[in-house]
Amino acid sequence: MTAHAPSATFDTLRLRARLNATVRAFFAERGVVEVETPMLSQAGNTDPNVASFSTQFSGHVSAGSRTRWLRTSPEFPLKRLLAAGFGDCYELGRVFRDGEAGGRHNPEFTMLEWYRVGWDQFQLADETVALVQGALALVERRADVVQMSYRALYLDTLGLDPVTATDAELQAALGDVRIDPEGLGRDDWLDLLMTHRIQPANPDDRILVVQDYPASQCMLARVVERDGVPVAERYELYLGALELANGYHELADGAEQRARFERDHAVRRSRGADLPVIDEALLDALDMGFPDCAGVALGVDRLMMAMLGTGRIADVVAFDFGRA
Repeated sequence: MTAHAPSATFDTLRLRARLNATVRAFFAERGVVEVETPMLSQAGNTDPNVASFSTQFSGHVSAGSRTRWLRTSPEFPLKRLLAAGFGDCYELGRVFRDGEAGGRHNPEFTMLEWYRVGWDQFQLADETVALVQGALALVERRADVVQMSYRALYLDTLGLDPVTATDAELQAALGDVRIDPEGLGRDDWLDLLMTHRIQPANPDDRILVVQDYPASQCMLARVVERDGVPVAERYELYLGALELANGYHELADGAEQRARFERDHAVRRSRGADLPVIDEALLDALDMGFPDCAGVALGVDRLMMAMLGTGRIADVVAFDFGRA
């Protein structure tokens, strides 16, 4: 294929249009409103494992900060809408992450993110499954659904308790997968087991929903105690070997959210990484009062890849990064 030609087939691009229409119909039936939020923000994503693009605004200084961050997700402005009382909403649009280009990654990609007021992560996981099954129906497929806790998953698939296993036991469970251990912590080893042992073994026709992650992987989720063990009220959804969605029972505590942002900055500082500006507008919104809700982000390109059974993101976008 020549450099000027699309990376996806015309049939695939038409399927993507049908998927977008299906998504919008799905939420219209449920009274969830589509919104659009800024792609350029005065604040960035502090997550140490996510790299953001930034750009400079050349207009008058009265417009605010000159440095603007391209969003890595629409999460923060959507939460500000929720705090203002808007209610159930979603956004289907482009997001940007620096340094992520390859077989399964493109620096710009499509994310679907939505929030349900008054719901917990279990209700939202069921709705995510329903959406994915609706997408699969477009290609005349359907998947079996398995839901289990993070702890039960590791016990069932690896015979390993992720709560009590030593770091050495976690490393040994990787078998012949050789990873340089320099700078890796416990959560890194757990993640490697997920990506190298558990995900590849998930059948192509199975939706796997994993609930109750270790509290150390809480991200923006609430932390509760179950059976004497603190866990994060979040879930991830996998279709075959691909991770499609990451959802939370959302943290509503502004002080705790600030502490997590500052911990992110400390990790970034230790790595010599950029320090994206903390989103004070989000923290102010949380302090003013944030509804009990659950939210989830789903990778639309990943969903397309799973629908078509391809491991190349280039196969599902009009022009991949190398052709952009």
